[in-house]
Amino acid sequence: MAQLATRNKIFSDLDMDFDIHPNTKKLNILSGDVAVSRSLRNLIMTNHYDRKFHPEIGCNIRDSLFDHILDSTALTISNSIIEVVNNFEPRVQLDGVRVVADPDRNRYNVNIRYFIINEPEARTLTTFLERIR
Repeated sequence: MAQLATRNKIFSDLDMDFDIHPNTKKLNILSGDVAVSRSLRNLIMTNHYDRKFHPEIGCNIRDSLFDHILDSTALTISNSIIEVVNNFEPRVQLDGVRVVADPDRNRYNVNIRYFIINEPEARTLTTFLERIR
């Protein structure tokens, strides 16, 4: 999925919304930090066995969302995110993962700080995880 240039790496992925470009009538392509950010989000939300021929990809965070909203569960989620990103996203060097339990809203706030390979500035992916009934 990743397209690499020789000296400077240009990363691109298909847009998983499968939107069609109005002029070219082809699938939209995401590139650069948007592609990497979307890939990180997809990895985090993937469970094991969700991908048909790659059951090892995923981090099973959804299972942890039905546990009590505790700091220990936040640590488990953080370790799962670190493991899946280090194993399956070679375009990223993690700088830190912070998962904070928010029991008042029944969710976890997630901040992932990372560097895209060959880019000097750090990026941050901020999201929250909550169970959907």
